[in-house]
Amino acid sequence: MCGIVGYVGKRRLVPVVLEGLKRLEYRGYDSAGIVYLEDGKLQKYRSEGKLQNLENILGEAFGAHSHIGLGHTRWATHGAPTTENAHPHSDCTGDLVVVHNGIIENYHSLRNELIAKGHRFASETDTEVLAHLIEEYLENDLRAAVTQALERVEGSYALGVLWTGLPDTLIAARNHSPLVLGIHEEEGGFLASDIPPLLPYTDQVIFLDDLELAVLRADGYSIYSLESGEEVKKEVETISWNSAMAEKGGYKHFMLKEIYEQPRAIIDTVSGRINPETGSIDLPEMNLSDKDLSQIDKIFLVACGTSWHAALVAKYWIERWAGIQVEVDIASEFRYRKLLINERVLTVSISQSGETADTLAGIRLAKKLGSKIVTICNVVGSTMTREAHGTIYTHAGPEIGVASTKAFTSQLAALFLLTLFLAEKRGTLESDERLLLGKELIRLATVIEEELPRLQADIQKLIESYYDSRDFLFVGRGLNFPIALEGALKLKEISYIHAEGYASGELKHGPIALIDKDMPILGLTPKDAVYQKSISNVEEIKARQGRLILIGTKGDTHLKTITEDVLYLPEVHEELNPILYTIPAQLLAYEIASRRGCDVDQPRNLAKSVTVE
Repeated sequence: MCGIVGYVGKRRLVPVVLEGLKRLEYRGYDSAGIVYLEDGKLQKYRSEGKLQNLENILGEAFGAHSHIGLGHTRWATHGAPTTENAHPHSDCTGDLVVVHNGIIENYHSLRNELIAKGHRFASETDTEVLAHLIEEYLENDLRAAVTQALERVEGSYALGVLWTGLPDTLIAARNHSPLVLGIHEEEGGFLASDIPPLLPYTDQVIFLDDLELAVLRADGYSIYSLESGEEVKKEVETISWNSAMAEKGGYKHFMLKEIYEQPRAIIDTVSGRINPETGSIDLPEMNLSDKDLSQIDKIFLVACGTSWHAALVAKYWIERWAGIQVEVDIASEFRYRKLLINERVLTVSISQSGETADTLAGIRLAKKLGSKIVTICNVVGSTMTREAHGTIYTHAGPEIGVASTKAFTSQLAALFLLTLFLAEKRGTLESDERLLLGKELIRLATVIEEELPRLQADIQKLIESYYDSRDFLFVGRGLNFPIALEGALKLKEISYIHAEGYASGELKHGPIALIDKDMPILGLTPKDAVYQKSISNVEEIKARQGRLILIGTKGDTHLKTITEDVLYLPEVHEELNPILYTIPAQLLAYEIASRRGCDVDQPRNLAKSVTVE
């Protein structure tokens, strides 16, 4: 989950790497470090805490004339977030350095072996083992030494290596952790664990696959298989994102910018996929034949965190409109139970990054059991998209804020498209109704765009009575129950307020004991098929003096008889309420966190792309 940046070329190293690390700080901000080669010696700077701390100690190094080096932002796994544990890590000579993302599972035994051979360790990390292990095999051939060292390693890694004995070359390698090369004939070679650091310099990238090693120089690159040692020819891909998409654009936080980008993300995800005349759904990257689709009698939706909430919504949609039984699994639990999966099961993974370790492990197992795999993902060329049989890309652009917003709503849009696609193929939905639903999805983006400024202003006033709360409950029924879960997750992620989401009908089975005059409860109460049930549930809360915030349909005056704190939303097709009702839940979390002075974009203990189990 850490951020890696490497560069070799004509530009001065320090500004390139620091700017790249800023674009990756969402992946980890416990500590940071940079190393570069100048006058034949490695210059290394490290600090605990956020990247600004590293910048503060660099001093004159900003002007260094080095043109090759590595940088790293860390999300701690082995060892506390201290300067000693910050990357890069060196071998005993100090002439070789390593940055690493992942977990070396057998590092204890390797460490003991290396200590017995006289190696001296300076940190508590698993990563330092790699530096000493490479040193153990290093004579004159760095690629050979890295290859031999990695043969001993069990676990996951994205690796960057720099050695004074090879002053014009970086070595990179990956296994179960993302790593991308940026290619530019004039600018040089770039290395990163995600795309944003590459965007200011090139849109030409190569995604390394597992057990591949890259030799990167200013004038070119070579890629080799770690298993066979043979050179591998890789396709260079063009990224459609641009660097401006990863900037704040005048917003106070990336999260707020990304909340406001949701209408465009939905339109871009849907665009070209719904025939405006027939309602037919075109998902060519699904790569599943009509025969494959006809054999499906069950779907597993596998995801983590926010993506899991999207899957919970999709279960309602798919079972209603496509008539297929759906199971929703938390990816970290999926492979640890007896899976009844065969060739008649479609497994759909959902991931913003396409690198989520738990989800990847789950789809690999499902694939072995005979299931076809489709992934819903925001990153072209990510590991998950390469390992799946088919893909539905969301087109949300880079999402920098750690708490997911536009990725979530674009996932919901993609899952709604998948529902309509399956319904069309199975003949469970008439074309005119399918067309109506498709048009309503497109119209929804306009509704959200029009409502966002008013909603934010209303919520800014509302939170003055709630921002200092210690606990919060979110409740909803049917399609909106997963949005209650998502709203609670957003609030706890960025404001550190304890929050829980519940199905409204479950309150009386235990949680209602928590309710008193000091407990805020947000109720999702649109005019839908379960409206009267929802009203009954919030009346139960009111009777116990709970502090209610209700989000409901414009014109529903009854809500004001229950509480003064009502947020109104336009009426849309009730199947699309989960997308619309997500917006005020996101804004509520954002405004409360901002009012409390929290670090909205980089909440404590979290990282954006969870690439370790």
